[in-house]
Amino acid sequence: MKKTTLQDVAREARLGIATVERVINGRGGVTEKTAEKVIRAAKKLGYGERSTETHRGAIRIEVILVRPETSFFARLNQAFERISASLDRAVILHRTFIKESDPIGMAHHIANPSFRRSGLIICSQDHPKVIEALRQVRATGVEVAQVVTRCDDPEVPYLGIDNYAAGRSAAYYMSGMLAARPGNFAAICHSGAYSNHRQRIQGFSDYMAERSAEGHALSLVMMGRDDDLQCAELLGEALRRDPEIIGVYSAGGGDEGVAIVLQQWAKQRDIFWVGHELTEKKKRYLESGLLDICLDQAPEVQARRSVDLILRKLDIIRTEVITDPVRFMTVSAQNL
Repeated sequence: MKKTTLQDVAREARLGIATVERVINGRGGVTEKTAEKVIRAAKKLGYGERSTETHRGAIRIEVILVRPETSFFARLNQAFERISASLDRAVILHRTFIKESDPIGMAHHIANPSFRRSGLIICSQDHPKVIEALRQVRATGVEVAQVVTRCDDPEVPYLGIDNYAAGRSAAYYMSGMLAARPGNFAAICHSGAYSNHRQRIQGFSDYMAERSAEGHALSLVMMGRDDDLQCAELLGEALRRDPEIIGVYSAGGGDEGVAIVLQQWAKQRDIFWVGHELTEKKKRYLESGLLDICLDQAPEVQARRSVDLILRKLDIIRTEVITDPVRFMTVSAQNL
């Protein structure tokens, strides 16, 4: 094969040879935008390694997440941290946490970053302002991908599980295991702010509606905002009001609150519990029988695929990236 030359890189970057030579040899005097163009062109054409060494971090990808105090997002953040350590030296991942209760602030940060970005990976509620900010960013040439949940814009790639299928699976396991016990099911999620929670509840509800004659019904959906105290209060009140509740589906967070309530009711009522995300505490709940099924959405896979997708779109890597829904894992006490 023909050896790639500086002329080839200059042609690909649409810059002069002198400019490309300055970037490749690290002699300065060029803007970050120009350096990025050269590095991307060199990577795409497979030209040498000096450009990587002399322009470390020329390509910056920001990862925007929420709620670092939760076990799930801590796990997702750690996955991005590990991936960052393995990347080409020309690429840097910036991880940013923004308050989920401030979608306007989220939108402002998306549209007004403090540094130049080549790519953006985001988890956010699908607020109109956030969607508009993502459109503005994409219009400037920044590559964008979503993880965990998607916004209402089909043009933005989503790397995550099929949340509707997860909800249906929760209903499938619950109704199957409780086939001999007629009664009501209750579900609890964050709110209507996140599409992944809406889709899970919709999947659960649809499955139950299709089998309404089997002695089970979804009698209540609660919005706990993934807060342990709020989830505990809502579930405790629901169990007091409805003695027919025999199953609980936790479609989001706040599971510590759910666990406390179910432990309190354990001697009075046998309640089947399906939750999300396998944590160390969830493992103990599965082992004790308090939690029956845990659906884990493999955040490590979501992180890896989202980074790979951005790198592929930036021509940093050439391999194709799988964009099919990430397979969620069904975990019980039998396969811990």
